[in-house]
Amino acid sequence: MGKQKFDGYADKYDEWFMKNENLFTSELRLFEKVLGDISGKKLLSVGCGSGLFESYIDSSNIDGIEPSEDMGRIAEKRGVKVIKYGLIEDVDLKDESYDIIYFNGSSSYMEDLVPVYEKCLKAIKKNGKLILLDVPKESAFGFMYLLGKSLNTYDHEYLEGAMPELPYPLALASSGVWHTTEEKINVLKDLGIKNFKFYQTLIKNPMYTNEEPEEVSEGYKSGGYVAIIAEK
Repeated sequence: MGKQKFDGYADKYDEWFMKNENLFTSELRLFEKVLGDISGKKLLSVGCGSGLFESYIDSSNIDGIEPSEDMGRIAEKRGVKVIKYGLIEDVDLKDESYDIIYFNGSSSYMEDLVPVYEKCLKAIKKNGKLILLDVPKESAFGFMYLLGKSLNTYDHEYLEGAMPELPYPLALASSGVWHTTEEKINVLKDLGIKNFKFYQTLIKNPMYTNEEPEEVSEGYKSGGYVAIIAEK
């Protein structure tokens, strides 16, 4: 397996969340809210990363798929069972084998969502859930990352006085594809999903999201981090 996008950045990824503690708490609240009670359920995390979020919940029933071996090794130490070091596109999943499959930020690093979501929906049990948590392309965070990617820097006169103290590492933001929430909803509708729920956090301007943790609210049109729950 060749070098992956997050190889060499595992420590920086975790460090960024720990330095932005209140922002992380807001995202963790959303993560816990949408997963709900996972007792006795089988879960799959697509792009499990370092398993940072999973380290705050019971990860004993969570399988993971992770392209970056650097990240996945840390996730394993945190209790996630990494079943594949590689891309979800290259993994065969057994039909109706999971109660919940979730993407915590990983959709933003995938070009074509259709075959990936279709594969996952087949692997979810009847009445199970596909959960997508992401920074929406249309959000203030999305705009900030796209501008930084376009300029190849956050240190630009256009951004002076408008950036959070500790922005997401540019190398990771620049490697993202970034999708709108509506785009993901439409992909799921085309795949036959009719039942949706939406939750969001990071409502404040990115300059202020780390001042204090935010509560989770319903909807998706205001948040810098949004969850789509698609019920099969």
